[in-house]
Amino acid sequence: MSVDTATVRRVARLARIAVTDEDVTAMEGELNAILGFVEQLGEVDVEGVEPMTSVIPMAMKKRQDVVTDGSKADDIVANAPVSEDHFFVVPKVVE
Repeated sequence: MSVDTATVRRVARLARIAVTDEDVTAMEGELNAILGFVEQLGEVDVEGVEPMTSVIPMAMKKRQDVVTDGSKADDIVANAPVSEDHFFVVPKVVE
C-alpha cells in the first residue's frame, strides 16, 4: 500500500493539522515507511502464539457479573427536585 500527496493532505485535513507543501512530501515518506512496517508485521508467523494481556504472566482480576441496584438508590435521588420510586421525575417535553 502506498500513500500519495492527495492522501496525505486528506489525512491532515481530517486530523485538523495544518500542513505546508514542504511538509507534505516529508509526511508522504514517513507514512509510507510506517505502512511498510505494518505490512512486514503481517508476514510474521504467529501460529500457536496465545494472545497476551500483559508482557508478564498474570491472572486477570475478575468479579462475578451479577445485577444489583447498587444499594444507593436513595442516595442517588436524594438531591432530585422530584422523584418517585427511585426514579427522577422530569417534565414532559414531547407532545
